[in-house]
Amino acid sequence: MAFHPTGGLLLFWITASCSLGFMLFGYDQGVFGGLLSNPTFLDRFNHPGATLQGQIVSTYTIGCIIGSVIIIPTGDMLGRRRATIFGCTVVAIGGILQASAFTLPHMIVGRIVSGIGIGINTTTLPIWQSETCMRPSLRGRLVAIELTTLVFGFVLTNWMNFGFTYVSHSEVSWRFPLAFQSFLAIGTAGITPFVVESPRWLCLKDREDDARVVIARLLAKPVEHEDVREALEIMLDTLAREKEEYKAGWKELLHNGKQQTFRRVLLGMGTNYFQQMGGVNVVAYYLPVVLERSFGFTPRLALILSACDSMQWMFWGGMAIYCIEKFGRKTMMMFGALGCSLCFIVIAAGLGVGTKASNGVAVAFIFLFYFFFGQSFMAIGFLYPSEINSNMSRNRGAAIAMITNWCGNYIVVSITPTGIENLAWKFYIIFAALNLSFAPIIWFFYLETAGLSLDEIDRVFEIAHAPGVKMGYKEATRLAKEEFEAERLRIHDGKQVNREKEPSEDAHFVESV
Repeated sequence: MAFHPTGGLLLFWITASCSLGFMLFGYDQGVFGGLLSNPTFLDRFNHPGATLQGQIVSTYTIGCIIGSVIIIPTGDMLGRRRATIFGCTVVAIGGILQASAFTLPHMIVGRIVSGIGIGINTTTLPIWQSETCMRPSLRGRLVAIELTTLVFGFVLTNWMNFGFTYVSHSEVSWRFPLAFQSFLAIGTAGITPFVVESPRWLCLKDREDDARVVIARLLAKPVEHEDVREALEIMLDTLAREKEEYKAGWKELLHNGKQQTFRRVLLGMGTNYFQQMGGVNVVAYYLPVVLERSFGFTPRLALILSACDSMQWMFWGGMAIYCIEKFGRKTMMMFGALGCSLCFIVIAAGLGVGTKASNGVAVAFIFLFYFFFGQSFMAIGFLYPSEINSNMSRNRGAAIAMITNWCGNYIVVSITPTGIENLAWKFYIIFAALNLSFAPIIWFFYLETAGLSLDEIDRVFEIAHAPGVKMGYKEATRLAKEEFEAERLRIHDGKQVNREKEPSEDAHFVESV
């Protein structure tokens, strides 16, 4: 019997696929760091020096940048499901290459290939989740779930690396963790064919009958139901307005007309700039170092505490599932920016004083950093580009945001070892200042998207930035909501002309969507 979930069950499986994809991302992020002290790994590759180790790690990030670039022209051609399967296939190949490596060039190629797949997935998965969520009040929560599973992937690799320290005399201690990423990729790709394509992508491709069927499955209602007709009409009307002033190619992304495309792309890039330049990877890098050097813990104990730290990071990330819709994106980003700035101030002060007690305070605030970051920038960095960009530019805008993310990641990871060595505690003041600078940018320039449908977000920008109009986002949001409520009433009253032909009798479940 064919598997055709509908309603909440269908959304569950879409979220499961996206979450497993982000778990793969978190696992892939953390797996290599724990192998650099593995004796059989070092023996196999002739004990590469610190510089070469850094280059091996950084090639993964370069691969992620390449993947985000690749998805710009291919994302809207493939659709969300096929792009996800494509990304997972690439990651699986990369995992096999790494697990079977006997030379450094072989390993580096595997890292780059895996990175390409992750770059594709981190762009595609939040878009797919956002476009298949028919209830705006759930959209942020579902993406926050995905980012919580990302940290779970990181937790998994920490504990796996710790467990394999007991069999470090065998090459399986590093080959199995590298191979495991392929299993996660296969699992993600395996779920994807059994769920639905994005209805917005189907509308973009003029597949309106297929989009109607998908909406009906997502709402768990017959294809002729008025709620299905309403959702499809609104999507098509939004797309028609976007097409009125659409400019082909890259001109569209640089255009700041009625749709404010350029502004919206910049806002998506900004959330990823905040996420990476806020110093999350500085904190992740330094914790094992300070535990070993300042407190004299053994490497194994430092690894245990680092794993515990990642578990509490997962807990605070889980809190975002509740907070991201209740308090909104802007409030949580403000909370994160100011809180992370405070943490870096105390970390710098504690390490600057240099006593064992002050170092203990610094470590405590490293742990506290995840309280602020986990509930703010961690999820919003991936969520915001997938909801702020228009239908016509969502894939490219989100991909550019991910390129910003990976470039920021590469810069911070590259400068951190030198910064800690040369500037010591002063290095952390830079990130305290950066986080503080984010707050006014968020307050004055960002739209609150919580509770808004993707169509309402489009309309807010049209209203707020109409020629000759000076209006804040709050007032524009109120007007947009009123307009859409009136539109829904018109559709329900049957006054809106249905622009699609009637679906065929067997259109209730279309395998191709």
